Amino acid sequence: MEPREAVDRQVRFGMARLAPGPYRPTSWLLTVDGALQSCVDLADPTYLHLPYATWAARVLDLHWPAGQPVTAVQVGGGGFTIARYLAATRPGSPQTVYELDGPLVDLVRSHLELDSIADLRVRVEDGERGIARTPDAAADVVVVDVFRAGAVTAHLAAVEFLREIARVLRPGGLYLGNTWSAADMTLPLRAVASLAEVFPHVVLLAEPGLLLGRQAGNAVLAASDRELPHGALTEWARSAGDRVFCLSAAQLAAFRGVAPPLTAEHPAGPVTPVPDCAL
Repeated sequence: MEPREAVDRQVRFGMARLAPGPYRPTSWLLTVDGALQSCVDLADPTYLHLPYATWAARVLDLHWPAGQPVTAVQVGGGGFTIARYLAATRPGSPQTVYELDGPLVDLVRSHLELDSIADLRVRVEDGERGIARTPDAAADVVVVDVFRAGAVTAHLAAVEFLREIARVLRPGGLYLGNTWSAADMTLPLRAVASLAEVFPHVVLLAEPGLLLGRQAGNAVLAASDRELPHGALTEWARSAGDRVFCLSAAQLAAFRGVAPPLTAEHPAGPVTPVPDCAL
C-alpha cells in the first residue's frame, strides 16, 4: 500500500488539512484551521467515528424503515460523511448538498472520491438561498451541519430559517442539526426553543459531560411533525453505556432549564468556538 500523506490547502474559510485517520488504513480526517470537521472512511462509509455523526445516523436509521430511500437536502458538506452514509445504507436516495466553500469541495472531490457518491448533487452556494429555492414538501430529511472553521453558524438555528425548512419537509419529515456548545448550553437550549416554535416533536442528543455543565461538546437536535423514535433512541443510548443521552424538549427543560428562541431580532451572542485538534 502506498504511504498516505497529509494534504494542506487554503480554502474559503481557512486552511484545510486532510490527514490519514489513525485507526483505519482508508480513513481520513478533515480539519479547517485546526477544527475537526469530518471523518471519512473511503472503504466503509458506514464507519462514522465521530460521536455526533453516529447520533445523527441513529436518528435517521430509526425514523424510517431500514433501507428505505429518502430524499435529503443538506446544508453544509464538509467531507460529506452523512451523504456517504445515506447513499450506502439507503440506496436510491437522491441528495442535494449546499456547501458554500468551493475550494473545500474541490479538495474533497480530488482526494476523497466525492463523485463516487451515488445520486448526489453538490451545489456550491449558500444553503439559506438553496433552501429558499427548494419547493414545498420536497424532502424527507434536511440536515444542517455548518461550521466556518471553528465558528458556529448560530443564525441557521433561528426560527425564521427553521420555518423554511419545515416548508421544505414532507409530512413526517425529519430535521437534523449539529451544533457546538459551551458547558452552559445556552446555544442548544435556545435552538431547542426555536425548534419547538416550529415542530411539535423535538429531541436533543448530547454527552453527559455537556448536559451536566462540566464540558463543552456537540449537541445533535432532531425535530419532526410526527413523533420521533425517542424510546428507541433512549434504549440505544443505554445499550451504548450511557455515553450519550437523548432528551425530549420537556426533559431538557426540567434538567437544564429553558432559554428564549433564536430569532432575527434576538440572535445568539458570542459562541464558544470548536477547539483545535492536533493532527
